[in-house]
Amino acid sequence: MTNIKRRRFNAALAVGGLFPATGTVAFADTSKPGVVQPETLNFAANGWIPNNQRLPVLVYRSAIKPVGADPASLFEHAFATNGWPPQWRNGIYDFHHFHPSTHEVLGFAAGQARLILGGPGTIGREVTVQAGDVVVLPAGIGHCKIEASADFLVVGAYPPNEDIGISRVALNADGLQQMREVPFPQSDPLSGTNGPLVKRWHA
Repeated sequence: MTNIKRRRFNAALAVGGLFPATGTVAFADTSKPGVVQPETLNFAANGWIPNNQRLPVLVYRSAIKPVGADPASLFEHAFATNGWPPQWRNGIYDFHHFHPSTHEVLGFAAGQARLILGGPGTIGREVTVQAGDVVVLPAGIGHCKIEASADFLVVGAYPPNEDIGISRVALNADGLQQMREVPFPQSDPLSGTNGPLVKRWHA
């Protein structure tokens, strides 16, 4: 397993007030209209990429309006508020990989890109994303950037206290079992404890 970790922003976000000072999390009120409902994508195992047969990928279109001088901060605030601490701002690797030990949410703050989800070949699917979209990847889902605009910017976030290392090799039987046992998130990264992720993943 290749353990590649990106810049962490927890300290900066805490100083900037994006994490609640008390250490508690205030969740969004999904009783209000306008909760974005995601598209779902399901993937079978694909060679060395396990994907996740239990949990679908969630694709939220135009979930956050990327306005202002620092649109990435809007995604960071939303994710932090809903229990997914932001960890980095960057792009997406241009090689196939997956996270065996955590689920991941990607917020597209600027630009656009073509991605492959689910790994190479006929099982993988090309998905185009643009500023404002959000994608949640269950543990084990392969992903890779095909091409992106020069201004492409992504915010990455994960449930608390998870190992965000990546893998580019097949998992052994123990590794696959551990991947299947990655805990369910307690909230949707956009709309909290009653959001679509909780309802679709816990069903």
